[in-house]
Amino acid sequence: MASWSEFAAADPDLAAWGEKRFERERLAYIATLNEDGSPCVNPVHPVICQGKLLLFIAPDLPKAHNLRRDGRYAMHSLVHNLSGTGGEFHLNGRAALIEDDAVRQRAIEAACYTPAGQTVLFELSVERAYSTAYEDDHVKRQEWRANGK
Repeated sequence: MASWSEFAAADPDLAAWGEKRFERERLAYIATLNEDGSPCVNPVHPVICQGKLLLFIAPDLPKAHNLRRDGRYAMHSLVHNLSGTGGEFHLNGRAALIEDDAVRQRAIEAACYTPAGQTVLFELSVERAYSTAYEDDHVKRQEWRANGK
């Protein structure tokens, strides 16, 4: 697993491309695992701040419970329209609860909204990142993996 900054250092073009997708709509979808192993998909507002990919989540939501119990996640940027204009960005990795007040304050300042005081903060590591761009009747894909495979 890699932090966002480690991923960005290893593949700066793909990281910048992905960050633009998150900034464009300020919304993405995260998939987590329910206790019974079934998938759970929910909207989130990714925050990239000081080399970290962060999420504020209300503590009583299923996605917060799921990430605390089993940090595995998959995240997908919003697709701008049915033709895929602007492309898609996907991430897989693990989430970890962050309780550092300084990190929380910097994330609040970087967020596109004001998180409620009771939200919990997670940092998402990156195991795999990949993009799909639709350009002139062809599909262009890029992929990065933390383990290099």
